[in-house]
Amino acid sequence: MGNVLFLAHRMPYPPNKGDKVRSYHLLRHLQQHHRVFLGTFIDTHDDDEHLPALKALCPDLHVERIHPKVSKFLSLTGLIRREALTIAFYRSAGMRRWVQRTQAKHPLQASLVFTSAMAQYAEPLLPQTPMVVDFVDVDSCKWRDYAPAHRWPVSWIYQREADQLLRAEKAIASISTPSFFVTPVETALFQSLAPESAASIKTLSNGVDAEYFSRALDRQSPFSADEKAIVFVGAMDYWPNVDGVKWFARNVMPLVLARWPTACFHIVGRNPSKDVLALASDSVRISGTVPDVRPYLQFASAVVVPLRVARGVQNKILEAMAMAQPVITVPACAEAIGASAEEGLLQASEPSAFLASLNMLFESADAAMALGRAARAHVGWHFRWADHMKGLDACFPHTTGARA
Repeated sequence: MGNVLFLAHRMPYPPNKGDKVRSYHLLRHLQQHHRVFLGTFIDTHDDDEHLPALKALCPDLHVERIHPKVSKFLSLTGLIRREALTIAFYRSAGMRRWVQRTQAKHPLQASLVFTSAMAQYAEPLLPQTPMVVDFVDVDSCKWRDYAPAHRWPVSWIYQREADQLLRAEKAIASISTPSFFVTPVETALFQSLAPESAASIKTLSNGVDAEYFSRALDRQSPFSADEKAIVFVGAMDYWPNVDGVKWFARNVMPLVLARWPTACFHIVGRNPSKDVLALASDSVRISGTVPDVRPYLQFASAVVVPLRVARGVQNKILEAMAMAQPVITVPACAEAIGASAEEGLLQASEPSAFLASLNMLFESADAAMALGRAARAHVGWHFRWADHMKGLDACFPHTTGARA
């Protein structure tokens, strides 16, 4: 088996949120034919309970703890050094020393870097150890999208981060073999921003575990029998999610309640921010962390993903569709999935369009069920992890055998 270094900015376990889902499946795929040395960060004590399981999954593990407030303060050195604050945030002498020790003791055939912030640890191993980078999304454009929605000086910081991170992304792409993005749209966007590296910029799509995300008869509904439960699932300390549920609660729910008085908007996800908690009312319920999101998806009357600022494939959409639920979302999110309205992915931008789709689902249970079946069929055919992960195999030295 070859020795592969895998560097992830966030612990890839448990696979219960967007980037962790993708990094977990990258790790598991690499382990089929390679010995993987995993270096990662944790930034919350909630992760501590999962460390033994991750260690059992990947024995060659190194974890560095981040204290977010301290790291945010230290990342301000990026202002002086003219670099992206994201890269400064994840700078660690301990991680650098571990990579050096690993290379000395277990010569590495290749490295896989998950997001641009981790490239700083793999770059010193070049050219002896080729570096593959999974950018996932064009993060610099994400910060550029955030800037107009915030006031100065935050808007200035976000715009600066967009500029500096793009400079770093282009430099990293120029030395990686190759670079991956999650959708053809993101791939084409970055190719236009870094034409000098266009030939080595490729697409590696997300997938969904359709066996796990499936309906089961033994689950109990978390909703009252007479309500029309509208569900959003996502990490509620992530700004695009916060922005999306605030917009939906304030602009769509009043229209819905006028037509469907028993409707209730359920916001399901960990770490709800103060802005999210402030939405709580008789018609807006904040669940916080739940042990299993599947009952909320299975028994929802409708699933919505009203993200006004979003990039790439949204795992929350794939998971809901795998649960045989049609999803109402914005065109940008629908485009990344590639499903039509007949395949269970309904598009809406304005409050009236969300209301029209909700009316259709609420008025005909049979139509909603048919769309749900079509949604599950679509992701089952187009979003199998095993199919997408084959794109990694050509990037690493060929080896035989498998790791248990």
